[in-house]
Amino acid sequence: MIIAIILIYMALVLVVGTMGHKLFRRTGEDYFVASRSIGPFILLMSLFGTNMTSVAILGASGEAYHEGIGVFGQLASASALIIPSVFFFVGTRVWTLGKQHGYITQAQYFRQRWNSDILGLLLFLVLGALMIPYLLVGVMGSGITLHEITNNQIPEWVGALLVCAVILAYVTYGGMRSTAWVNTLQTLVFMSFGVIAFVVIVRKMGGLANALDIVSENNPDLLMRGEKIKPLQFLTYTCIPLSVGMFPHMFMHWLTAKRAESFRYPLMFYPMCIAAVWVPSVLLGILGSIDFPGLKGPAANSVLINVIGKYSPDFLAGMLAAGVLAAIMSSLDSQVLSLGSMFTHDIVRHYGFHDKMSDKQQVLVGRLFVAGILAICFALSLISNRSIFKLGVWSFTGFASLFPIVAAALFWKRSTKYGAMASILSVAVTWIYFFIKGSEQPGYTIGGTGIMPVAVILAVSAATMIIVSLMTKPPDEETLKKFFSTDGHIDPEKALLEEEKLSVRRVRQ
Repeated sequence: MIIAIILIYMALVLVVGTMGHKLFRRTGEDYFVASRSIGPFILLMSLFGTNMTSVAILGASGEAYHEGIGVFGQLASASALIIPSVFFFVGTRVWTLGKQHGYITQAQYFRQRWNSDILGLLLFLVLGALMIPYLLVGVMGSGITLHEITNNQIPEWVGALLVCAVILAYVTYGGMRSTAWVNTLQTLVFMSFGVIAFVVIVRKMGGLANALDIVSENNPDLLMRGEKIKPLQFLTYTCIPLSVGMFPHMFMHWLTAKRAESFRYPLMFYPMCIAAVWVPSVLLGILGSIDFPGLKGPAANSVLINVIGKYSPDFLAGMLAAGVLAAIMSSLDSQVLSLGSMFTHDIVRHYGFHDKMSDKQQVLVGRLFVAGILAICFALSLISNRSIFKLGVWSFTGFASLFPIVAAALFWKRSTKYGAMASILSVAVTWIYFFIKGSEQPGYTIGGTGIMPVAVILAVSAATMIIVSLMTKPPDEETLKKFFSTDGHIDPEKALLEEEKLSVRRVRQ
């Protein structure tokens, strides 16, 4: 029954994706950013869904199994405050510039902001490299979910291949519009089933108070911060949510908004969505220590699925497994589409085919690149054996450390292309160094103090941007006029009003 429910859910996803294709306008802009027509509710669902990977579902529960209740504070509580702030200060401004100048990718904006081809190419390479581990955690999570929930009837590689095939089908068929619609469905599914799973499992365990009493008797450290998470580690984890400011898929979703007020729901309701997903995941990871003690390292990635399988009837277990897969797929689809968009516009079109490439050819290239990326990530998932949570954190670390790039582009007129390139290179070098150190020493922090590498890499990135920019020639006034008003700021609402007035004039003419 569980397998049947999962297959039915996969079919439903394909149906919704097909419905999105019916509105496909057969243009490159429609395929990659849905003709900038997404309203508030779907924007909220797509932004939240694409940011809630298996890191938040399987990874959070697995990390909580080892580290305890403090895992919620490491990412969830900080994300609830920082991510909506990034939406407001960065997302709305990116949307404004994208609407004014027709941007579809990050590299397009940064390349023109600092008038540098080399910067655009360098950014594409670094962002693409950082996306691979992010994609990998999703592919790994899907294989683990189907393998564990079906009592090993479906091998991990088959589960991962099935999810990749379904995503490939609706992303290549319908593009961003299908992706946004499917993300809305999947976000509602995994948020609803997460709450249902928590209620059902806690009742089967004799109530939350009873279950926590058992945990307290057997492993009390899981219910307190203790020495498992050091204060500086807890504090520096707050840098991680800045990664949303540089995620290619978040940038792409911002550009799909129909108008500035479409950001209202994401700003208001994002924290509540985080609580609805993270609270059940973390608590169920802790409660999993009762029935599944002794899981070592990456083995804890499957604790949530094990708990669901033990305490849920087959029908509900199948529905809950669909919910976990929904969280994974709602991220993977946007991520691979954003990479396809970057490759099409920042490499193929920009270097040689700018005026020769038709909309049909753009869509074809994007589809082929999506297929290639999914194939690579599937192959890597067959040999990777790392903690989903920690692998995700390393990816987030790289993107968060690039945040000074977008901050300088939007708010500092004096910043230069040389400062931006130096900042990107500093992130690449320091990230590789700390990643190697972290691979050699599990639970690595700077000097054993608890300071996460992201804090150091971010500080180096910001300092490099500032110092090198001040040492080099500032951008010319003509370039600055294109991106800043006379007071040096970008006003999304003002831009919207000007756009509406221009549209009215066009209609009257």
